[in-house]
Amino acid sequence: MRVKLDKVASSTRNVPLHDMVVLGEDIPAKPGVIIAVRVLDEKAVYNKVEDVHGRMMTVHKGDVVAGVLGERRALRGYSGVVPKTIKKGDILHLLNLGGIIGECTSANPEVGPPARAEVLGVVLTFPSGERRDGQPANIFPGPVALRDVVPELPALVFVAGTCMHAGKTAAASILIRQLTARGLRVGATKVTGVALRRDSLEMQDHGAVCAITFNDAGLASTTGQDAVCPARGCLAAVADHRVDVIVAELGDGLLGEYGVADILAADDIREQTQAIILAATDPVAGWGGVKLLEELGYETTVVTGPATDNSAGTNAIKSRTGTPAINAFKEPENFADCVVRSLGVRIPAQLGTS
Repeated sequence: MRVKLDKVASSTRNVPLHDMVVLGEDIPAKPGVIIAVRVLDEKAVYNKVEDVHGRMMTVHKGDVVAGVLGERRALRGYSGVVPKTIKKGDILHLLNLGGIIGECTSANPEVGPPARAEVLGVVLTFPSGERRDGQPANIFPGPVALRDVVPELPALVFVAGTCMHAGKTAAASILIRQLTARGLRVGATKVTGVALRRDSLEMQDHGAVCAITFNDAGLASTTGQDAVCPARGCLAAVADHRVDVIVAELGDGLLGEYGVADILAADDIREQTQAIILAATDPVAGWGGVKLLEELGYETTVVTGPATDNSAGTNAIKSRTGTPAINAFKEPENFADCVVRSLGVRIPAQLGTS
């Protein structure tokens, strides 16, 4: 069966797709499989899907969209799973802006119910021109190889958060801009979350010479998956760009289900981490996040995010934890200075930050 796609979601980008695709009815119910769906609802909010270039496209009722089967566990969005079986005609849901598709199990009232999507079939690829039978398209493996051990890295900074929308990407982007302005070559990666190009593109807009994500390692999301080996692969891939500093964002929160704690607990990663930034929504979250990081063997370098929007928050965090609390938006240079001091000798002396 041939269909014309109206929208191709960014989560599919490991498999180049044309607007005309061939569909099969034998659908593997596994994360990473690319399927085509027909959107059944016209929504006023959460009504967009990102394309493979990072542009947001409004999705309308009746649109045929290519997306990727995957899971999500979002406090302020949708939670969903990949059903055990999927057949043509089943009704699933659009779970995120990157085009992840699954069965919604929980929704935040602020975004309303997810758009329903009728399954049309699995997208088929034809790897050999001599074969007429197609294979179900899957974003795994991606261009970034998984690794069992992380190689020697340049200076590594993690940006963790107390939950989604805590200001992690903003803090990472401001840091990248500040380090780049000081003459450093900075690479970026986002190693946990749900597939979406927006955050990595923002980091590139702020000066990152590369921005690699777990999606490049073939994952639709890092929930229900081994997140550590893909994270090692992403860090190694960024290091290959001969950067001075790697800024690595950990999507979701420290207590989420996306593998953040597993990555931070890996000895080979912890041993090479020079700084860790905590983006917190409020002072209590900042205090708790610092304590959680201590349990994982980290001393928080600086707390930022909405918890530091005024002196009430910064003073509370400093007095309770002894950790610097600096608003990255208001004091970008002081924020970056705090991080640079933790990077020590890994920053080339000739750049003036030794």
